[in-house]
Amino acid sequence: MRRNRWVAVGIIALVALLCLGIWTRYQTHDSARGEDVLFGGSDASGNPLSDTWAWNGDTWKQLSPVTSPPAREYASAVYDPATKNVVLFGGANVNGETRLGDTWVWNGINWNQLSPTTSPPARSGASMTYDSATGNVLLFGGFGNGTVFNDTWAWNGINWSLLSPPLSPPPRKGAAMAYDPISKAVVLFGGNDLRGSFYGDTWTWDGTTWTKVPASTSPLPRDGASMVFDEHSRKLVLFGGEDGVSLNDTWTWDRNTWSQSPVPTSPPARYNAAVAGDMAHDDVVMFGGFSSGGTTYGDTWTWNGDTWSQRNLISSPPMRAGASLVFVPATN
Repeated sequence: MRRNRWVAVGIIALVALLCLGIWTRYQTHDSARGEDVLFGGSDASGNPLSDTWAWNGDTWKQLSPVTSPPAREYASAVYDPATKNVVLFGGANVNGETRLGDTWVWNGINWNQLSPTTSPPARSGASMTYDSATGNVLLFGGFGNGTVFNDTWAWNGINWSLLSPPLSPPPRKGAAMAYDPISKAVVLFGGNDLRGSFYGDTWTWDGTTWTKVPASTSPLPRDGASMVFDEHSRKLVLFGGEDGVSLNDTWTWDRNTWSQSPVPTSPPARYNAAVAGDMAHDDVVMFGGFSSGGTTYGDTWTWNGDTWSQRNLISSPPMRAGASLVFVPATN
């Protein structure tokens, strides 16, 4: 009896350890499920795309949602942690001839179109980010119906609201915008007024108003730059853009200061590349873009806080520019 009791105890302990190990591995796997989701853009011929891809840090996989937004380029997209969905707004289709004003969400499986009672006017090239300080998605500017906007909108998960800040940046499209958790402010840089003027100014949003930030050192004026917060370096990182010609410089924003990074390896010059911070793999991922020399890219690069590295992949999305790329964290 005593022997049988100890055998039973041993079996129970072994089962408990196995279960603990399985649960621990499950938790580890679950916490590392974050991925970057890419949608749309336009190919080398200017044809808009409507495919959805996921990047897991090593490989790209094309997804097959039942419904998808119509093909488009230069849409604005960001992850909304309040609703645990990717929010996508607007863009342009048919070689940029038609601007769009629809709102879609990606829930990890499918795209669903929403019907908010109020929405921003149709536009492409608007800047959008999630403002953690206010808990809203923030949208600024863009171009539509012959107008360059400088309006500011907030999305609360149900509806869009037009905000009325006492001060705003001049109208522009193609500005880089991202939330800086260090200064707890949204940072906006550059853009184009479509009259031949490229901006090189820096603005911050505190939830109530925009403030122009004086900077003794700053990136050159440009539009179509890619900017995102880098969890590894705890700084905003900005790459490329164009001011009539494509650029491939890398800058970081750290507590109201711009610094150019002397990187040993850099992607070829480009603008309108898709970029996202990949918190699951502690880096930044960038895909595609377009060069003023006429090249449309389909390459994947990662930034580790010090340098860029090109990923040599067996398969990846077709080349494109003006796509949307958003990091979606694991949801436990």
